[in-house]
Amino acid sequence: MNQFPICTTCGTQYRPDHAPELGCPICLDDRQYVPETGQTWTSLSELDKHYSVIIRPLQAHLYELKMVPTFAIGQRALLLKTPEGNILWDCIALLNEPTVAFIRANGGLRAIAFSHPHYYTTMHEWAETFDCPIYIHEHDQPWIYGPLGRVRLWSGAETALWSGVKLINVGGHFPESSILHVPFLSAHGTLLCGDTFYIAPSKRHIAVMYSYPNRIPLPIAEVQRIKALMQTIPFDAMHGFYDDQNIDHHAKTLLFTSLDRYR
Repeated sequence: MNQFPICTTCGTQYRPDHAPELGCPICLDDRQYVPETGQTWTSLSELDKHYSVIIRPLQAHLYELKMVPTFAIGQRALLLKTPEGNILWDCIALLNEPTVAFIRANGGLRAIAFSHPHYYTTMHEWAETFDCPIYIHEHDQPWIYGPLGRVRLWSGAETALWSGVKLINVGGHFPESSILHVPFLSAHGTLLCGDTFYIAPSKRHIAVMYSYPNRIPLPIAEVQRIKALMQTIPFDAMHGFYDDQNIDHHAKTLLFTSLDRYR
């Protein structure tokens, strides 16, 4: 495993020539933060010494991958199995031998796709290991730190993958914040949303914000634009970026009830 620097606050991996004294560009942005104690760094080889990955099925064709103990933002990645090839939705920083073995035993990866830059982490390591492309919206290219050889920049409002799965640009948290629409995981379709939508612990509310850790709201006009877009998308289930963010029924009704509170 390499010694490339990884930010301990957001989990983003940089190339060896990144100067640590310049800080982490992801964390210096208003949507993230630098801790009061300052910026610190680790590496993939160090993570492998102190962390492991828990893999848990959410249903027959969907698994969550989560680092333990919690690292950086603490998000999970979601492994979607389809008849035409598997998709990893978002990333976690640690890629270790047991995780590689599990994914390969389940068909490998045909692609990695992202909701937004906060979860890029060690995506280049993942793509090289599984010999697959990385799907990122073209307007998020400035946030990519590392080689572009595996990156497929998509454009516009949506792009189709396979097995009916498609990426949809929603906006909000980032202008290019996206969701993965999966038609076959539930009766009306399931959204893998990262934190494009933030599902509350109570499962009774869903938030959209410019910055979640810094509590910076979106303009009301942007919330209304997102609501209008989501009315055109069929879904009844959602899976967010934390392991308690699973809504199996009535997700669309819950989203609209929540967005109506933004007035």
